[in-house]
Amino acid sequence: MIGGVQNIARITELRQRILFTFGMLAVYRLGAFIVTPGIDSSVVRDFFERAAGTMFGLFSMFSGGALEQLSIFSLGIMPYISASIIFQLLTVVIPQLEALKKEGEQGTKKINQYTRYATIGLALFQSLLISIALEGGQLGEGAVMNPGWSFRLMCMITLTSGTAFIMWLGEQITERGIGNGISLIIFTGIVINIPSALGQLLRLVQTDQFTIIEGLFIAVIIVGVMLFVVLVERGQRRIPIQHARRVVGKRVMQGGMSYFPLRVNTAGVIPAIFASSLLMIPYTVGTFTSVPAVQSFINTYLDPQNLLYQIVYIGLIIFFCYFYTAIMINPVDVADNIKKSGAYIPGIRPGKKTAEHIDRILTRITLVGALYMSAVCVLPTLLAIRFNVPFYFGGTALLIVVGVGLDTIAQVESHLVSRQYEGFVKGTRIRGRLGR
Repeated sequence: MIGGVQNIARITELRQRILFTFGMLAVYRLGAFIVTPGIDSSVVRDFFERAAGTMFGLFSMFSGGALEQLSIFSLGIMPYISASIIFQLLTVVIPQLEALKKEGEQGTKKINQYTRYATIGLALFQSLLISIALEGGQLGEGAVMNPGWSFRLMCMITLTSGTAFIMWLGEQITERGIGNGISLIIFTGIVINIPSALGQLLRLVQTDQFTIIEGLFIAVIIVGVMLFVVLVERGQRRIPIQHARRVVGKRVMQGGMSYFPLRVNTAGVIPAIFASSLLMIPYTVGTFTSVPAVQSFINTYLDPQNLLYQIVYIGLIIFFCYFYTAIMINPVDVADNIKKSGAYIPGIRPGKKTAEHIDRILTRITLVGALYMSAVCVLPTLLAIRFNVPFYFGGTALLIVVGVGLDTIAQVESHLVSRQYEGFVKGTRIRGRLGR
């Protein structure tokens, strides 16, 4: 570990990429404190302090606290995430988008361009709802200094421009930084809340609302769940593949054994985002309306501490785990590729039998991943009910933090391995010249 950090300091390109990434993330955090014009941020902040532990507190956590004071980055990157999810689903449904995806890099660029347009449309719609809610007092009485369409238009332009700028920052980090730009922005928005959450827990212990034993027990649970998530996220089922001998020109290439890895959590954090987004839609709409019947329905059935809500949440996670895994991995295509390469799975006939074998393994391992994700996502509610924890821990946020952290470490390691491999080739060439 120490040697790896020292190698990072020695490699100029990697060091510049890391510094560039930190610089862009610093710009993102700076924008989170620039308040939208025409807003009394103290009123909105008081509302979110009262809403801690609710869905609004969850929204604020993903925005890195920007939503608490209605900054220019209040919408965060979530409109882009929503647009990406929508186009991933449409790619399966619409043949034209599926054909674009199969075109390779050019098709992917076009789909990404459509995703950006959809992001702007979603940001405009969401910012309009926020401006109406501010004027109506749903986010605090007196939050808007000069209500009217002039404020609404200014709010829409400001928040949409903030989302577009964050989207640009993410692309810059991906191209010039260490990669995973959008994921790192979400990661930063979540991690930035950890010190304040721990400080809040410490204050509860100091004021005797929590005993020291209860505080230590919660800390042990947090560490244990993080280790469990890391273990499962790195877990995979390897399917052995035997390669037959091949004749290349006059040479006979000896066959060997390789593996086709299937991750326990193939779908990643997407199912949790899908499920929570669907459940948040009626809750969000109900927030901006004063119809008593709608409010009664939300308070009765859409309360995160309600048993029915948790059952529906778990059911949606399991469904989307299977759905997204089916989009990611097609057993028939995998079996065809194995057959075309002249390989086979030992004990399994090529073709249809191979596809059925892969599908059977994938179905079982996806069930394990879906149950694991459901347990992690339900954990915050259990902590809130049993221990009255005033902040959300675990769930989608924990999956994102661990997943992005592992991916970022892998990106840095790939840069290190690439540099070492380049140096080895260069040294071989020098030795070859000296030998001649």
